[in-house]
Amino acid sequence: MRPGRASRWFVTASALFFVGFHAAMAVAAPRRIVVTLGLYGFVLHVLFGKAYALVPSYFDRDLAWESGPAVQFPLSVLGTTGLALAPLGPPWLRPVGTTLWAGGVAVFLGTLGWTIRDNVTGSATGTGGANAHREPVDRTANVAVPIALGYLAFAAGGALATAVGFESILPQQLSHLLAAGTAALFVFGVGFRLFPRFLVAEAPRPVVTVVIAAGAGGPALLAFGLFDPELLLVGGVIEAVAVVGFVLSYIVLFLRSERRRVGFYAVLLAVVAGVVGIGLGLVLAVTGRSPALVTAHYRAMLAGFLGLTVVGAAFQFYPPSVGVWPYADDRTALVSIGLLGGGLGMQLIGLIGRFGWATSVGTAAGALGALLYTYLLLAAFARRWKQ
Repeated sequence: MRPGRASRWFVTASALFFVGFHAAMAVAAPRRIVVTLGLYGFVLHVLFGKAYALVPSYFDRDLAWESGPAVQFPLSVLGTTGLALAPLGPPWLRPVGTTLWAGGVAVFLGTLGWTIRDNVTGSATGTGGANAHREPVDRTANVAVPIALGYLAFAAGGALATAVGFESILPQQLSHLLAAGTAALFVFGVGFRLFPRFLVAEAPRPVVTVVIAAGAGGPALLAFGLFDPELLLVGGVIEAVAVVGFVLSYIVLFLRSERRRVGFYAVLLAVVAGVVGIGLGLVLAVTGRSPALVTAHYRAMLAGFLGLTVVGAAFQFYPPSVGVWPYADDRTALVSIGLLGGGLGMQLIGLIGRFGWATSVGTAAGALGALLYTYLLLAAFARRWKQ
């Protein structure tokens, strides 16, 4: 399976999990089901697929094992599905799902790790030609990748140890390691390489360094300080520096750019959601765990910051207008972005203000937006399948 084709398979699975994620929120499914579908299913699958396609070229290397994506794909999909169904199924489903998922992660880490083994820091960036001036930022951004892979390895090992009875890591800690340590750090590192090129603008180099440094350290403090208020607050502040720095960088890029493509607006909403989500996280660190605020926080970060960033990048990689199905165009993409962003806003208002109707309307809008997003991706991929 070539890297480009592998990306499409992982992105397709990710989109289907995205629909399941929003459907689970709409029917008020248990939090572990929602988080598993959103984080393990939607976010991590698109991360796996795009990492296979992008990381080798970013580190000026060729993918070490071309069959790696094909081997990982069924393990990740089946493992994630098992973990999502585990709260509703027999006791053996969680350890089986964890083992399959961790096996897929092992293939991913082994393939990418061997690919960059002689360039772990990313000092060789593959940057040249018209983009040669971007090399200092690219070199700094590359540092995020091996650290994110380290968080993923630690999380997978902890999940396996817990599955066999050692209780080494709690689900909330695992979610923070994966969401902040792996997914957000990948967004920072890959984002600082992608978005300046997409927008044909320059990211402020000092801010890039601060974001990568804070994004590398914050997740560990968050995960292991969940039950230590002082450590949790320190971790929250450091992670806030990373997120706000990335937000400001993207806004600067957006304002400096003359390009206005549909995906850029999704990322603009994503960074706004990131500020809201990190603010809610800091409130939780100071005041304690209100169930409504916890739900608002993880939805703002998972469906908002990470989710809308993925949607925006996907629309850039796979433009809606290339789709071969009816209504596959930028207008439909804008509707999907509006439904996802507006639906999330309604959910947050409903959760924080305790307006049940607003939460219901928001989750319904989000589910419809996820369906449209998936439709547009499949319409774009249909053109490739016909060729």
